[in-house]
Amino acid sequence: MNLLADRRAMKNRHLLILLITMSFASTIVSSSEAGKWQEFAVSPTTDDQESPDVYGNIIVWQQFVYQYGDYDVYVADISKTGDMLILIIGDSNDQTNPAIYENLVVWQDYVVWGNSADWDIQMVDISDQTDPQVFVVSDIINNDEQKPAIHGNIVVWQDGSVGDFDVYGADVTDPDNPQEFFISGFRDNQQGPAVYRTTAVWQDDFYDDWDIFAADIWRRNKPAEFSVAAFENDQKNPAIWGDTVVWQDDFFGDWDIYVADISKQDNPVEFAITTNESSQTNPDIDNNIIVWQDYRNNNWDIFGYNLTTQLEFQITDNPYDQTRPAISGNVIVWEDNRSGSWNIYAVVLDGPEVARCASRITGDTDGNCKIDLTDFAVMATHWLECNLELEEVCWQ
Repeated sequence: MNLLADRRAMKNRHLLILLITMSFASTIVSSSEAGKWQEFAVSPTTDDQESPDVYGNIIVWQQFVYQYGDYDVYVADISKTGDMLILIIGDSNDQTNPAIYENLVVWQDYVVWGNSADWDIQMVDISDQTDPQVFVVSDIINNDEQKPAIHGNIVVWQDGSVGDFDVYGADVTDPDNPQEFFISGFRDNQQGPAVYRTTAVWQDDFYDDWDIFAADIWRRNKPAEFSVAAFENDQKNPAIWGDTVVWQDDFFGDWDIYVADISKQDNPVEFAITTNESSQTNPDIDNNIIVWQDYRNNNWDIFGYNLTTQLEFQITDNPYDQTRPAISGNVIVWEDNRSGSWNIYAVVLDGPEVARCASRITGDTDGNCKIDLTDFAVMATHWLECNLELEEVCWQ
């Protein structure tokens, strides 16, 4: 197994990848009354598990292994019946903030360089789970690369040091030779990036508070940057799917979840999906479903929102805290401290809460997969409008 590239031979570390199996059936717990779904602990332990991400049935997270006193990255396939495969990526240093797309897992890795150390971005291909291949995405000396995200063949991360983080990306089509490129780096900080195909989003404090910015990175050598939400107070923690960006926003003095349609980059259309007077933070999105953590019941629960049906629903109601959710398809994962330590829990949603549009209907102006009086009203409002240039040819 090629664990380390030749150019990293000077680094004083040995990356270990371990495979173990464990009984999956014992992790099932009682159904949630909040949403009728059965929640389960993915890999219950007394170690703390944090920062989950999910793609399909594959879940990744960071785990503080008290026996060794450091963080490692764990990977679990919940589609397995009977025994569940667990992949452990780690060594004597920390591996944290994992993200996953298909068979590629990325994370930030604390790497020792002689007498110094910094955070680098690494990646593993788990196509063959018995022989996973590890690659270096970015390892600039004396520079921290952190908080990676991945979609398709693009990895993005925040790059720099305290006081001045920028956003960088890499095309990992050839994982042995990632092509790194610059995305955004104005004064102050650009942090917490997310990516979907050729669009990257991040939080940016260029205007002395946190705003949401994005860039079309189709041309790697010339990213086209634009503003998504640059209003008073803070907009933070963006996530993206297609032309939809979500984030947490304290415009009204508490954290709410906002959404923007960025299909028209010069005029993003934004709206709030929840403005409850308690805090709603850490949103994630996949297709038409948004999830977040919500404090309206005086503890953190996981809530969801269906952009198509425009309905909100509660996913968990355990009296302990459920935080930092992630979603892929109908699978939701989160951190949960109901057992006394933070464990990763999951649920597979079904039913009307996760209804999706089979195909867009001509005349559906508001995107709710049905034609009703709202669509007729929009059409009537714009009746006999014409945007042809030249105008005089409109009604010829």
